[in-house]
Amino acid sequence: MPVWLSNLSESNPIAHAIAVISLVALSGMTLGSLKFRGIGLGVAGVLFAGIVVGHFGQTVDHRVLEFTKEFGLVLFVFTIGLQLGPGFFSALRAQGLTLNLLAVGIVALGAVTAVVAVGLLRLDRCVVPGLFSGATTNTPSLAAGQQALAALPAITPDRAALPALAYAVAYPMGIVGIIGSMLLLKAIFRIDVRKEAASAAARRNVAVPLERRTIVVANPGLVGVRLGEIPGRVELGVVVTRLRPAATQAVSVATDSTQLHLGDAMLAVGPRDALDRYQRLIGHASDEDLLESPGPVVHRRILLTNRAALGKSVPELELDKSFGVMVSRITRADLEMTAVPDLRLRFGDILLIIGPSDAIERAAAFLGNSMRAMNETHFIPLFAGILVGVLAGLVPISVPGLPMPLRLGLAGGPLIVAIVVGRFGHLGPLVWHMPPNANIAFRELGITLFLASVGLTAGARFFEMVFSPAGAWWLLAAACIAVAPLLIMGIVARVWLKLDYVSITGLLAGSMTDPPALAFANTIVGSDGPSVAYATVYPLAMVLRVVVAQLLVLTLLA
Repeated sequence: MPVWLSNLSESNPIAHAIAVISLVALSGMTLGSLKFRGIGLGVAGVLFAGIVVGHFGQTVDHRVLEFTKEFGLVLFVFTIGLQLGPGFFSALRAQGLTLNLLAVGIVALGAVTAVVAVGLLRLDRCVVPGLFSGATTNTPSLAAGQQALAALPAITPDRAALPALAYAVAYPMGIVGIIGSMLLLKAIFRIDVRKEAASAAARRNVAVPLERRTIVVANPGLVGVRLGEIPGRVELGVVVTRLRPAATQAVSVATDSTQLHLGDAMLAVGPRDALDRYQRLIGHASDEDLLESPGPVVHRRILLTNRAALGKSVPELELDKSFGVMVSRITRADLEMTAVPDLRLRFGDILLIIGPSDAIERAAAFLGNSMRAMNETHFIPLFAGILVGVLAGLVPISVPGLPMPLRLGLAGGPLIVAIVVGRFGHLGPLVWHMPPNANIAFRELGITLFLASVGLTAGARFFEMVFSPAGAWWLLAAACIAVAPLLIMGIVARVWLKLDYVSITGLLAGSMTDPPALAFANTIVGSDGPSVAYATVYPLAMVLRVVVAQLLVLTLLA
């Protein structure tokens, strides 16, 4: 090796740090891309590459590593929060409540198992956050636990390094434990996977999509009544888009001010049951297709990218008065909804506009309709959110019974703030929109920097610990933490709550926030059915694991 290269760490420590971290990222991602039967380490390969490189003496200035680790963590959790925000609170309602309660049980049982295992095996309590995080394959909780541990004055540097070592030892056991639990539950209950997958798919398809129906006015009580004054239409979620007066064949746009007459034909959009009830109020159905009837009315999908329209409802935009058009449907994140008056618009919503062609053009200019804006990453809101998240993470939260205040830290603060701003989408002129590809890129960059730094820090002592008696006890504890909560709550879900196996596998993977486990669940089920339960419990499980890791440190070590 050239002298200038071997002395790089002394002559130019920043260049040396960049080179070593890049080497770890390159080798780790290559390792993570290797798969056996569809299962691989993924980005966790960077952690093990960092351990190997760190073990062979490629040290990096600890201040550089510390900054890289924390900044990578903030990027990772903030972009995750932006992704989770829109669906976080809705996942806590309706059918998602049962799944989330089960996920809470899995997280709580994992924490209890970690405490009991460490006590019975007489391990150093500093390994608890590492075992809890590694056995559940959750990296943000490791960071939260490390930060809580670093805040304790009595913890020596050697003990402060134990969580990362324990995490690295426990991580493979976490993956094996999740997959093994799924297979064990399948064997215990003798589940016919194909039959349950077909039944689950049928239940998911029960929801009827939006339909169109032509309804003829036959109720004398509606003569002279304006369309917007018809009772029950808003509650039913029905939108009327076109109207053909009885006296003519020309179709026009239906607005709230349109007056009705006997024989008028209207085109209504909504769920089938709602259309049935609305039809009984109006008159009777007709086979006439108003989309094919003559008239100047066309439809077009328009992107909402004008910040001035964000947070407003469709009636508040007054598109009918300003442009002579109306909105029939709104598509948001692949979910199509009728344009009910109480629905608040968000950046990137796709509005189906009905009206004359020239009027639609003017409305499109007002709404923005810019693909370029949709593909842009808004950096001012991004860094504003990160700043608020970092500050929120530093705020002490007094919890009765704890000797020290609880802090969300750099893992919890940005995550919570990102979920909130992701839920509301904008605050004044600040729009928290990030294209999916950009979100994934920032997330992968952040977790790669974090894991590379953790691996390099832990590398010097990893092999010494993993081949020691303590390392064997760590593996045993990790197996208990990974498997026991999943089996217990899986049995509860199956026996008492009668959940199907498809939902249970998604629940197990989501409560452990483990994408490789979801991939395995989709493989054994033969569909993407587990993804529904996974997405339902993932947000809450992620937040809980970040908070619980800190609680473990403060209750056991403070």
